[in-house]
Parts: sequence; C-alpha cells; structure tokens
Amino acid sequence: MKLLTLGFLAAALIAQAVGALLPDLPLLLAATVASLAAEGVLHRWQSGMASLFARTHADVTVRHVLRDLLLVVGLLRLGEQDRETVYAPLVAGLLVFYGLHWAVQAASVLVRRTRTLPVLTRNIDASALRLSPAPPVLLRRAGPRLAVFGLPATAGLLGTAASDRAVCGAAGLGLSLAVTAVGLAALLLRLLPGRRPAGEQEVLDWFDAWLAEYRPTVGLYFSGGASSAYQANMWLEPLAGLAGRPVIVLRERAMVQRIGPTDLPVVCLPRVSTLMRLEHSTLRVLLHPSNSGKTSQVLRIPTIKHAFVNHGESDKLSSCNPYAKAYDEVWVAGPAARERYALAEVGVEDKDVVEIGRPQLDAVRPRAGAGAGPYTTVLYAPTWEGWDGNPGNTSVVAAGENLVRALLADPGVRLLYKPHPLTGSVDPRARAADLRIRELVRAADRARPGTAPDPAVAAEPARRAAELDRLTAAGFRSAADQAERMLRRPAPEPGRAEAVARAEAAWEEAWWASLPAGSHQVLTAARPSLYACFNRADLLISDVSSVVSDFLAGGRPYAVANTSGLPEDAFRAAFPTVAAATVLTPDARGVPALLAAVRHPERDELADARAALARHLLGPADQPAKDRFAAAVHALHEAAEAHRARIRRLPATPLPLPAPRPAGEAQPRVASDSRNARHSS
Repeated sequence: MKLLTLGFLAAALIAQAVGALLPDLPLLLAATVASLAAEGVLHRWQSGMASLFARTHADVTVRHVLRDLLLVVGLLRLGEQDRETVYAPLVAGLLVFYGLHWAVQAASVLVRRTRTLPVLTRNIDASALRLSPAPPVLLRRAGPRLAVFGLPATAGLLGTAASDRAVCGAAGLGLSLAVTAVGLAALLLRLLPGRRPAGEQEVLDWFDAWLAEYRPTVGLYFSGGASSAYQANMWLEPLAGLAGRPVIVLRERAMVQRIGPTDLPVVCLPRVSTLMRLEHSTLRVLLHPSNSGKTSQVLRIPTIKHAFVNHGESDKLSSCNPYAKAYDEVWVAGPAARERYALAEVGVEDKDVVEIGRPQLDAVRPRAGAGAGPYTTVLYAPTWEGWDGNPGNTSVVAAGENLVRALLADPGVRLLYKPHPLTGSVDPRARAADLRIRELVRAADRARPGTAPDPAVAAEPARRAAELDRLTAAGFRSAADQAERMLRRPAPEPGRAEAVARAEAAWEEAWWASLPAGSHQVLTAARPSLYACFNRADLLISDVSSVVSDFLAGGRPYAVANTSGLPEDAFRAAFPTVAAATVLTPDARGVPALLAAVRHPERDELADARAALARHLLGPADQPAKDRFAAAVHALHEAAEAHRARIRRLPATPLPLPAPRPAGEAQPRVASDSRNARHSS
C-alpha cells in the first residue's frame, strides 16, 4: 500500500508537469486533483511515508510549491501571450502567500522556543510559570499548515485554469492569505511580553524554590528510550511506599508521559547544568533501575549516594555489568546475585552489595498444586534477543513456534503468550518469529469453541477501563505540547493513588472474567501486567531471564527453553536459575510430560527445589521485601548525611600553589613535551 501511494503521487506530479508543458488542460486538472488526493492519504493514514519524503528533502512544502509552480506554468502556457499581465497579480499573490507562510514558520519556531522549558514536571503545581494551552497543530507544523492553508489557493488556480477566469484564482489566494495572516497574528500575540511563559532563569528559580519547599529525600533516576519505560515503572509502587519524600528524576522529555500512573512528583532535567542543581537540594539517595550514558552525569554529584537496583535479575552477563561498580551500592534480591557478582569479578566489592529482595513481588500470590478448572493455563513469556546476538538469549527464534504448536496441540491447555517488549528490536528473525507465533495463538483461539460470557460481564472491562482512564488521564488535548501537559498535571488530589490501585485491580478481575473459557491470548499491552499473568498461570515457560526469578515467588512449576546449544547438565551448571526447572529442547519434545506433571502434583519432583531456589534468589520469605527495601534506603540516606557532615568539617583551604622559580631559571619540560620533541625529531 505504501509503495502504491508513493508511485501514485510520483505519477501524479509527473503527469501534472506534462500537462503544464504541453499544455493539456484535462491532464493538468486531473493530475493536480490526483496529487492532492494522494497528499490527503499520506497525511491521514501513512505518516511514516511522509517522514520518508522529508528525509529525502521532498517534504510536503517542496511538493506543494512544485504543484503550484506547475499550475502557474500551465496557466501561462494555456493563455494567450497578452494574458500574462492578467495572471501576473495571481503570481504576485502566490509569492505573498509563501512569504506569509515562512513568516508563520519563523514565528512558530520562536513560540516553540519560549515554550521549551529547562524543567518539565508532573504532579507539581506549575501555575506560577504562566503556562498556557499550546497553539493549534496547524500553526506548529509547517507541512500540514501549508497543505491546509494553501488548499484554497491551489483550488483557485485550478478554477482559473479550467474556466480562464482570474477571479477564481484571486478568490482562492485571498482566502489563503487571510487565514495565513490570522495564524501569523495569533502566533505574534503569544510573543508579547505578557503572553509568554516564564523565562529560563525564572523557571530555574521556581524549580529551586520547589526543591527547597518539597525537600526530597530519595529519588528514582531514569534515562532511556520510550520502549524501556517499563524498567522504571516497575519501581514506582515500591518508591511510593517509602517514608519521606520520594521524587522521580528523568532526563528525556518524551519519557515524562511514558512513566506510568503515579502520585509521586516527576521532574525532567534534560540539561546537565540543570541536573547539577540537585547537589544543593536535600536529595540524598538516587536509585538507578538501569544503566545509560547519562547516568555518569548524575554520579558526579558528591552529595548524593547512588544505588543500582536493576530492573530484574537473571544469570545472563548483563546482570553483572561492570558499570555497576560506579555506584555506591548495588542492591540485589538475594544471595544468588551476590554470588553472581563475586564470580563475575567486575569490580563490585561484596561490602557494597545489599540484599533487599524484590519488593514488587508482593503482587504475586503463592499457590501450591494445579489450579481449578478444566484448563491448564500456561504462560509463555520469552525474553528478547539482547544486544550481543547470543542465540541462547531468547527461545523465540529457535524454539518458539515448536513450543507454541506443542502447547496448542493439547486440548486442555489455555495459552497466554506475552513476549518481551523489545522482541525483534535487534534481530529481524526474532520479530518475524514473534509475528508468526502471535498468528498461531490467535488462529487457535478462533478455532476453539468457547462459551461466550454474559453480555454484562463482557461489557464490564470497558466500564472499568473508563473509570481507570478517568483517574489517570489528565484531560490532554491531542494537540497539547509538553508545556500544556505540565500545566494540566498539577499536584494530584489526596487518595488518588489508592483509587487507581483499586481501579486497576477491578479492571484485571473484570478482564479475566470476560474471556471465554479456555481462551488463548496474545498479551502485548501494559494491562494485564506480567504479575497478573503469574497469578493466573499454572505453568511458566520462559528463557534465562528475570521472569523466571520473579515467577518463583508464586511457588508454581516452570520450564526453561535451552537454545544455547549446551547439553542439559552444562546448561544447568551455567545458569543456576534453571536448577529447579524443567529444561525443554528446541523441538519441544518434553512438553507433554511437563503438562502431565503440572496436572498431577504428586508427580512434581521439583517443588522442594523451587522453594530452596526461591530463597536463594529472592531472599528469606519471612522478611517482607518492602521492609528490607525501606531499611536499605534509610541506611544509605544516613550514610549520605554522614558523608555530607564530614565534608562540611573539612578546612576550606585552597590548594597550595608551586613556588615561583628564580628569574632566568629554565622551567622543567613535562613528559608530554619530551615525547613530542622526540617524535618531531
């Protein structure tokens, strides 16, 4: 379809050029109309193709100018020689219109700059910054604006070409000039001193005042792309449960809207100079769920202690990144991760490793034995392919389709397929295999006879979702920019977080109840959550990933696909999280026996091993992870305060300067000079 649209638009422009040069009036008119129609298709349904045109410098502005130029050429060639003076005012009007268009674009850039603040926030009252709703999209985007504002002019020129009446072109140009002038005036009004948002220094002073008033104690620091937001979102609830005054610190502007529903204050500090203002605040502890290039910038703040909490633990080397030694402490779930760092020898000292459990796993409900009902619910949650291209990272490519076919061949299985959000982002084969697996699951679900739920039950998820959206939505217009979103998200009302939690739980219950019995599902949205799927599953099939460790909190059987090429004994030895798992080969031959063991708990020979492994991976079950997490935050906060006190007691003496040498005595040559001299000789 995209290639068809591209070819159609190119053919229309070529036909328009031919019609203008011959000249051929019917061809010129038909080609121009066809070109305008193709532009509408691009704008409405194929924005990706529009961006491709822009990268080749054939954006909508260039195409619109070309279209109007060809119309003018056609007018001049269709008319008699003495009619050029009749069309000259139309050409002049067209030039004035393009001049106004470029003036609007210049004003739009200036307005955008005044609305690009050095600090973005959520859940903070920013009314003092004189923020206002954003200008309409047409005034902010040059391409769509030219297409819409220039349409009357193009239509008028078409009318002139068809009727040989200059009044048609004049009317169209007049309308285009009028709407463009109104747009320019609207933008210029926003540049008046009293209509602008607060300036940069005023915003920074406001931010400093907010820091002084709120007095944050602990923060979650995150930098990353849009697809990695889940890494931060998994720590929102544990952070919100802390005593003190938590804050979320982001670096990318787009990430402000990617952070999940929370009542915690969110600040985005894109510039390093703005980030350094945290040094003089009361913030003492920053938690880091991931490593990024911008992490090194915040580690330079000496008044803050930094703890790496990660976004999951597994036996893969990525869980022992050497970058971790840059933090003051590395917080892990249990003894297994401590041992993993010791064996990896990446520079993380044992004294800096703190076991806190996994505070997120309170949502996972332990259950022994098979679940009730006629179906065995199997959750297949493979990880992604990773950056290193190791074929053992994900089972999707080598084993995914075999596993899914084997599971779907059992009429007593209900399959939940939940791929990692980054699946296919590196390896196209993983993306292709993921799409084939999705179609397998959906086709099996369509073929499975099921009893439809009561209409009232089927409608309940939509009602619950509407309630959840009402609690979490900020009432943004689709045209809202970042400054407007900042204005629309002030400090939340008390109790909103608890109401959101209740609404999410109610939606999940309603959604599961609305599914036909035994329905297979492909789960790629944020809801239901992974932990909600844990609670519904009788069995997990996954890869060597943090999903396995987290699933052990529920005590149920799990299997790991071995696509590493290692023999099973070597595979178990290399990855301790597999110790209590059933290991499946890529051909999925072990699936029937695995399902039989799940359905008959008396055959489950790994129950004790799973319990022991859970303690080894997640820490003791008798100490709530949330309490251990809070204790670790408190201890690191006290360490930061003690460090700050020691720094204050240091004498504020300047560094000694070298004594001046007597006049005429040669200065010693530094090593680099000597090397340079030798090199030059």
